[in-house]
Amino acid sequence: MEETDCARLQHLVSQFLIRHRSILDVQSKLNESTARISRAIAKAVASCGCVQVHASRQRFPTDIGLGDLRGFLSTHLQGEPCEHCREDLEDQIGTTLFYLAAMCYITGLDLNTILRRERDRVSALGVYHLT
Repeated sequence: MEETDCARLQHLVSQFLIRHRSILDVQSKLNESTARISRAIAKAVASCGCVQVHASRQRFPTDIGLGDLRGFLSTHLQGEPCEHCREDLEDQIGTTLFYLAAMCYITGLDLNTILRRERDRVSALGVYHLT
């Protein structure tokens, strides 16, 4: 059986998780890493300017179905992250994945199983999987 990327990551994390082995440490580092993702986006907007946020109330016709709703909603993000900002964002997301894998390892959960189950749930529910 071929080992998945998730399983490899989770195994590596289990080998290198030394300093922050406590569930409390991992939980706080996971929270910190997600905050750093937000900070990386804020810096791309406010410091670099490679992306802009143009936010306003989401407006869409009331007579459309959920399947058509996506065409009327905006991400509010305009532009593309420059190479530096993209790298920073990827690094922060990578750190978050590290601590997510650590959380799975410590709690005895399998990251790949969770990923597959979520993918199947989203796929089955389609547009009704509103998040």
